[in-house]
Amino acid sequence: MSHIFPRNTRVTLPTAAKGDGCYLIDSTGKRYLDACGGAAVSCLGHSNEKVIEAIKTQLDKFSFAHTGFFGSEPAEELANKLVAQAPTGIDRVYLVSGGSEAMESAVKLVRQYFVEKGEHQRSHMIARWQSYHGNTLGALSAGGNKWRREMFGPLLIEMSHIDPCYTYRYMQEGETEEEYGLRAANLLEDEILRVGPEKVAAFFAEPVVGATMGAVPAVKGYLKRIREICDKYGILLVLDEVMCGMGRTGHIFACNEDEVRPDIVAVAKGIGAGYQPLGAMLCSKEIYDTIAEGSGFFQHGHTYMGHSLAAAAGSAVMDQLTEPGRMEHVRAMGEKLSAALHDEFGQHPYVGDIRGRGLFRALELVSDRGTKAPLDPSFKLHAKVKQNAMKAGLMCYPMGGTVDGKTGDHILLGPPFIIDDSHIAEIVEKLSLAMKESFTQVGVSV
Repeated sequence: MSHIFPRNTRVTLPTAAKGDGCYLIDSTGKRYLDACGGAAVSCLGHSNEKVIEAIKTQLDKFSFAHTGFFGSEPAEELANKLVAQAPTGIDRVYLVSGGSEAMESAVKLVRQYFVEKGEHQRSHMIARWQSYHGNTLGALSAGGNKWRREMFGPLLIEMSHIDPCYTYRYMQEGETEEEYGLRAANLLEDEILRVGPEKVAAFFAEPVVGATMGAVPAVKGYLKRIREICDKYGILLVLDEVMCGMGRTGHIFACNEDEVRPDIVAVAKGIGAGYQPLGAMLCSKEIYDTIAEGSGFFQHGHTYMGHSLAAAAGSAVMDQLTEPGRMEHVRAMGEKLSAALHDEFGQHPYVGDIRGRGLFRALELVSDRGTKAPLDPSFKLHAKVKQNAMKAGLMCYPMGGTVDGKTGDHILLGPPFIIDDSHIAEIVEKLSLAMKESFTQVGVSV
């Protein structure tokens, strides 16, 4: 009898026993191709010797030194490597244990920054519907997935939300992507003016929306216009790259492709590659200096922040992510994966959109390609696809509530950066089988 409190009490899962490159192996010996990296985490696969060795080497020195008493070389090394790759202006790194902690830290830093500047009235924060920023209460308040927010609504911080940059659903007939991007970005200015510019502190966004919409990238020009609006009203731009960052889209920081400078950026998942729980909140020199020259104390903290083993793992991961040719490989394999998905599903009667960047791709499922009407949510097709894919030996990341938090289904893919052509063929073959089986189960012929 298990005493584990699982994610879902009605689901019995296989037991993971071993990792082998792009595969996980359960206790019966069955192999599963990890085509989602767990949750876009395992970017280097499940048996990377360099990361494992880095952890062992650090463990031989010491495992834990509380950051209230000591700094550490692994933390300094990782921070240096992150800043070397970060967008212009980013200068400081706050190491935590995951994405929710990174975004919670960002929410608190935004507030303290303006308090230290003497702008106490700036407390309101704006984000977007259908983004996901984490499960802690501050991060969940910024998140815009209505289903995830519903249970905890009375506990959430009051924030406001605007429509996402979601070309497939919101671009109007006759609009170019650039025109749509500007129109979508200008919703931020409208909301700032509605709230009162003097009250607004920050805007939160994912450059490529991950779990809740399925690899939806900002169109060209959108984030640049967002940056202009934030600068106009003295508002901080906080980018959440927890899922889409650390090379997932083919750039160490996803926003570098958009040529946009955030004031704060959060990363996690791929930075530890699954070998250690690790995340980071990075901020500009101006924000850091405001705290350093003011109170000198960020009123926040976590016991395991800056953990030496996690930092050592992250440093080894960064060394491999920044190897010559690594990001080029991610972009090239991403295009191959996209082409294979289009070949197999481009004319599928229930696949409305195939999208993404790098090795961050998704299929959006619909009941009618012409109207883009979502499938009946009672089908829970996303859950069936996940179950049938696992039966076929494939891990993918389907999710429901794509359109508005309640309706819509998508399948998210985020395989390890070490995949080759054979893995792409296996992904498409097994996903196709899972799709056919799932539609058959709900009585829909394909």
